[in-house]
Amino acid sequence: MGTTTLRLYSLTSNQAKTYLAAALFVAANIILPQLCHLIPGGGRMLLPIYFFTLLGAYKYGWRVGLLTALLSAPVNCLLFGMPAPAALPVIMVKSLLLAGAASYAAARSQRASILTIAAVVLFYQISGSLFEWLWTGSFIAATADFTGGLPGMVLQAAGVWLLLNSIMKR
Repeated sequence: MGTTTLRLYSLTSNQAKTYLAAALFVAANIILPQLCHLIPGGGRMLLPIYFFTLLGAYKYGWRVGLLTALLSAPVNCLLFGMPAPAALPVIMVKSLLLAGAASYAAARSQRASILTIAAVVLFYQISGSLFEWLWTGSFIAATADFTGGLPGMVLQAAGVWLLLNSIMKR
């Protein structure tokens, strides 16, 4: 049940598909946080800014993941003031770690395994939290995603796995 072989892509920089896919994932990373912020504490609990970065990098490779990671948070910040500008460095680092880990895991495994996707989520959160601790000097701030964002991490892993194994098989 936990593993399905599916068609994964590694789009190149000279393909229009790369930029179209990244633009769609960035747009989704703008819409989903706005919907989650309708729930009190939804952003901190559900961590929506990372969802489509994970999906895009896993399915379409590091270039789509990198573009999605680099653009999602700053565009959200410019349009809606969230995330706050002070939070951008940490969110950007976590997003970049996520894009790299997801594309690497997908290329290595060539499968959409729930365990592999969960490991990617744990990797970016743990390594991103270490960066946040160094950046802010606050262990409490660095571990906030683990104390309050656990539902979001579970939804990222389960949701991306479901999407990859149902809708995005081709």
